[in-house]
Amino acid sequence: MNDPSLIHVATNTINGFENVLKQEKKLQFREYGKVISVGEGFARVSGLPNAGTEELVWFENGCPGLVYNLDADETGIILLGEEKGIEAGHDVYRTGSILEVPVGQELIGRVIDPLGRPLDGKKPLLGKKKLPVERPAPPIIQRAPVERPLQTGIKVIDALFPIGRGQRELILGDRQTGKTTITIDTIINQIDKEVICIYCAVGKQKAAIARVIEDLRANEAMKYSIIVSANSDSPVGLQYVAPYAATSIGEFFMELGRDVLIVYDDLTWHARAYRELALLMRRPPGREAYPGDIFYIHSRLLERSTHLKSYYGGGSMTALPIVETQAQNISAFIPTNLISITDGQLYLSPVLFQKDVLPAIDTGRSVSRVGSNAQLPAYRSVTKKLRLAYAQFEELEAFSRFSSRLDEETQKLINRGRLIREILKQPQLKPVSVEEQMIVLLAATSDLLNNVPPKDIDVLKERISEKVASMSEEIERKINWQNHLEEDNLEFLLDIVRPLIKPFLEEV
Repeated sequence: MNDPSLIHVATNTINGFENVLKQEKKLQFREYGKVISVGEGFARVSGLPNAGTEELVWFENGCPGLVYNLDADETGIILLGEEKGIEAGHDVYRTGSILEVPVGQELIGRVIDPLGRPLDGKKPLLGKKKLPVERPAPPIIQRAPVERPLQTGIKVIDALFPIGRGQRELILGDRQTGKTTITIDTIINQIDKEVICIYCAVGKQKAAIARVIEDLRANEAMKYSIIVSANSDSPVGLQYVAPYAATSIGEFFMELGRDVLIVYDDLTWHARAYRELALLMRRPPGREAYPGDIFYIHSRLLERSTHLKSYYGGGSMTALPIVETQAQNISAFIPTNLISITDGQLYLSPVLFQKDVLPAIDTGRSVSRVGSNAQLPAYRSVTKKLRLAYAQFEELEAFSRFSSRLDEETQKLINRGRLIREILKQPQLKPVSVEEQMIVLLAATSDLLNNVPPKDIDVLKERISEKVASMSEEIERKINWQNHLEEDNLEFLLDIVRPLIKPFLEEV
C-alpha cells in the first residue's frame, strides 16, 4: 500500500477526476437554429423557439444578427454584417441579450460604425460601459422646459427660428440645397460651449462623409464630436440601427448632465432602409410601400431627445434630423411624418439656392415651435422688429411682381427687406458670434444701413466682424446677454457700428 508508484497513479487519477468535474461545471446549454435561406441583408432561420424580438444572435461565421420576425415555423433575422460566408444549413446561436453599443468619454473624436467598431484606423474601443441600442424615451415627469438657446452661428436661424437645447428641429429640402452644411456650421459653432456633438450618417456616400470629417477636423470640431457612420455600402441592417446607436451614445452624456447635439443625416435613407428590410421579410406594405409602423420608428427615435430636469442630471439632447424632399413636395409621406413629430422645421428652397441666397432658408415655410423662449433676452429685444420687417418684405416682394409702379412707402419697405436679406446671407463654415449678430441686426432694424449700397454690405460685415473681435472683452463687460437691452446698451452697440457705416454712406 505504501508503494510510491501506486500512490502516484492514484494521485493522477484523482486529479483527472477533479479536472473533469471542473469542466462539467463550465458546460453551458446553447440554443441554436439552422439557416434556411439568405438574402441581401436578411436570413430566415428554423429553430430558436425561445428567441425574443430584437435579440442579438451570432452566425457560425461570426456575423452578428438581430431577431426581427417571429413566425410560427421560422425566425427572420436582420444581418448586421455581410451575408458572404453565410449559407443554408449554417448554425445560428442565441446570445440571450439585446444589441448594445459601447459608450464613454473615449468615443469623443472617434469615427465608429453603429456597433462601436472603429473606422478611423485607431485602436479599438476598450470601454466596458455599454448601453442598449433601443431604449425607452424619458417619461414626461423627467422633462424640463426648453429654455436655453443652442446658438447655431447662423444669423437667419438664431434671429428668426431660434433652437433651444433639448429641441428637435427638422431640416428638409431638395437635394443639394445645403441641409448638411447647416448642421456642420452648427457643430463648428459649438466650440468652447461645452456641447458634445454627434453626427450620424445614414446611407451617405463615403466621399460625402469624408468631406464632413475633414471640415470638422479643419475647424477643430472633432475635439468634441463623435461620428457614427453607416454609409451607402454598409449592410442595410447597420443603416437601420445607426440612428438608435448614435442616440444611445448621446443619452450617456445627457444623463451625466452634459448638453448634446445630434444630427441624423438623413432619415429619408433610414426610412428606405427600413422599407427594404420590411419588404424582404414579407411584412404588409402600406402607403408608398412603407410598412405600417414607419411613423413609429422615427417617433420613438426623436422622442429620446429632450431636456432633463436637474434632479435627473439636467442634461439635454438637441436633435437636428434631416429629410430630403423631391420637387419641393413637403407634403410627401416621410416629410409630413417628421414635421408632425418635431418641434419645428427649416425648409431650404432650391429657388433661393439658385439665386445665391445662402443659407437658402424659406422663412415663409420654416418655423420653430419653441420660438423666442429659447432665445437670449438681449437677442429678443432686437429680432422682434426684424421678424415683422422681413415678413412684410417677402409679402410685398411677391405682390410687386404684378405691378410696375409702386408708391414711395412700399418701395422703401422692399429696399429695406432686400438689405436685411443681404445681411442674413452667410458663407459656409463661418459661424457668427452672438455679439456680431446682435450689432449687425441692430444696425439694420435701426435704419442705419438704409443708404448703404447692397454691393458694399459684405465689406461692411467684415469690418464689423473685425471691430467686434477687437472689442469683445469690452462688450462682454458692458452687455449682459441674459437681460433685455436697455436704451443705453442699444446706444453703446450702435456707437460701435456708426463710424464703420459712415464711409459707405459718403459714397452714395
